[in-house]
Amino acid sequence: MSIRSALMRTAVFAVAYTVATYAGRQTIMDSTSLSMVWPAAGVGVVWFCAQRHSPVRWADAVALSMITLVINMITGASPALAAAFVVANLVQAGVFLSLMSHWRPNLWGAGGSEGMRSPRDLWALLSAAFCATAAGAAIGPTGVWLSSGHYSWPATAVWMARNTASMLLIGAVGLCFGHALAAYLTRRGGRPTGWWRDAGIVLRRTSPLRLLEYAAMAVCSGAAYFVGFGYEHELPIVFTLIGLTIWGGTRLSTPFVVVHDMAVGTVAVLFTLHGDGPFAEVASLPLRAMIVQLFVAMVAVVGLSLALGRDERQALIAELAADKAALAAKEEQAAQQAKLMGLVIDSMADGLAVITADGKVTLRNPAMARLLGGRTSPGDQVAAGGYYGLFNLDGTPIAADETAYARAMAGERVTGQDILIRNPDVPDGRILSVSAGRLHHRGENSVVLLFHDVTAERRHRDELIGFAGVVAHDLLNPLAAVEGWTEAATEVLTGTAATPATTEALGSLTRVTRSAARMRGLINDLLAYTTARDATLAPGEIDLDALVQDICTSRTDSAQAAGSPSPVFTVGHLGAAHADAVLVRQLFDNLISNAVKYTAPGVTPHLSIATTSDAGGMLTISITDNGIGIPAGQHDAIFDNFHRAHRAAGYAGTGLGLGICQRIVHRHGGTIRATDNPTGGSRFTFTLPSATADAPLKQHVRA
Repeated sequence: MSIRSALMRTAVFAVAYTVATYAGRQTIMDSTSLSMVWPAAGVGVVWFCAQRHSPVRWADAVALSMITLVINMITGASPALAAAFVVANLVQAGVFLSLMSHWRPNLWGAGGSEGMRSPRDLWALLSAAFCATAAGAAIGPTGVWLSSGHYSWPATAVWMARNTASMLLIGAVGLCFGHALAAYLTRRGGRPTGWWRDAGIVLRRTSPLRLLEYAAMAVCSGAAYFVGFGYEHELPIVFTLIGLTIWGGTRLSTPFVVVHDMAVGTVAVLFTLHGDGPFAEVASLPLRAMIVQLFVAMVAVVGLSLALGRDERQALIAELAADKAALAAKEEQAAQQAKLMGLVIDSMADGLAVITADGKVTLRNPAMARLLGGRTSPGDQVAAGGYYGLFNLDGTPIAADETAYARAMAGERVTGQDILIRNPDVPDGRILSVSAGRLHHRGENSVVLLFHDVTAERRHRDELIGFAGVVAHDLLNPLAAVEGWTEAATEVLTGTAATPATTEALGSLTRVTRSAARMRGLINDLLAYTTARDATLAPGEIDLDALVQDICTSRTDSAQAAGSPSPVFTVGHLGAAHADAVLVRQLFDNLISNAVKYTAPGVTPHLSIATTSDAGGMLTISITDNGIGIPAGQHDAIFDNFHRAHRAAGYAGTGLGLGICQRIVHRHGGTIRATDNPTGGSRFTFTLPSATADAPLKQHVRA
């Protein structure tokens, strides 16, 4: 709000306040300086509410003070009494604004931008008006007492009644239309141009019957109040006029009800001031003023409480209808999503099932039944493994506690457990890869099972691996022949006189020998990989301390024979494992050989081998070295087949060694990972079944 617009609004309210103050002073009761009505109280609080965000609020206070002082003095009040009225009016406006800002900060004029919407807003308005009037009454009548030397309790009661009624009625009008005007200006970009066109649109959108009802309300109110106040004084029919207020409050719009209450209240006050109407029959002027103000307040409270209660009820009904529509839309969307999800699950090639803790099958798709050869659970209750024909890949039946369902229910995350399905409906057998996880839903535990048919994949892979093993084995014979003839040719040429031709031939034979050695290493690794993948495990108790000591001794002897620095081994107590002795020896031999081989030239290899923990039936073993380390970003890739991290560094190898290590560890149900040694080098950490574990070795086969 700019200063110019704020001053213009101050001028407008100053004119309205001047008129209201002068009108109130015209209703001074005989032998007192108190007025019967005081519309300036209501105009004042609306003034300060509208100027709440004014940058020159001091101008409003100054204007209100000057107008109150001048008009009161012109109409017969002493300067001291007029000054008391100034203070009383300022205090009233301040208390009203403060209480409304605290109680209903969402309303226009109280800090927010909303209009009156519920009876709670009305009670806040009435309470704020009463408290503000009480604060003013502590000052105004006291000023009269100081001026006249006599304190009048009836005058104080009149002050309370008139100012409360004025703030209630005019305050309601201000809050209602102030909010509507602010909202209209916001929509119009701050310019009220074209308001007549907008009013015409509103009238055209209002039904003729409703316009007729508004007109009937106005005509009936005018006639009823003329009869009740101006036509016959003795008839006690004023109480019937409240029926018109009820009619308006229950049927017509709240702004109309506010205007109607203000209009009929003004009519009642004017008739009473002119000595007409039933209230004029009261001889006591203070009592007469209190009764007419009580009537005005009652009309306003009844009309507004009914109208605002109706508005609140309609808003709640609309909100409930909107919520109901939104809920219906969400339910429809959820139903569509559930239907789509059902179609997706039913169309899956993989089998899906959800089984509760008590073995109840709550979800099963068609693929599930097909993969099991049509063997669905009788009565939707999980049966024993023999009913479905569940076997390990070696043909042994799967124990009840080894099924993916039982393992997942125990809290284990099952991934890629290969099982064999063989029953009368699947006589040739079918290999399924099963994954399972526990699901906690609505206070109950369930297991989600996913079955994937890997029969063709496993057979194809087994054929390739078998073919690779056969080829590798068959290649050893011609390779041995190549090595033998090369050695023989080398001996012959070595015994002859040295010539350029024999020297060149010997160099070529040396290269053939190195190539043959590399080929033999590759073939041996291929055979080792096939063994690590397919050989039947023969688990037993292994003394890891003796096994590692034997390997370390062998590495030391090899280094001394080759004239290389002897590796330094620091071996802690490793304990005993329950595993395949041949494969575990190959595992340690590969890891220790790699640690010795991948050491910088001239550096003595230092290896530390230790068991870091023995928990959950698994030993955790680490092998730490001071080698050249693993390039960044390749700590996982080094376990891929044929991956060589230091291909350009001149280190010999096929890239299968760590893949073999990973395969051996996985077949024993363990894990392996590579990290950096903080002091330089690498650290390989893996797990193996402990010999102290109660459960037997689980043979995990992974693709």
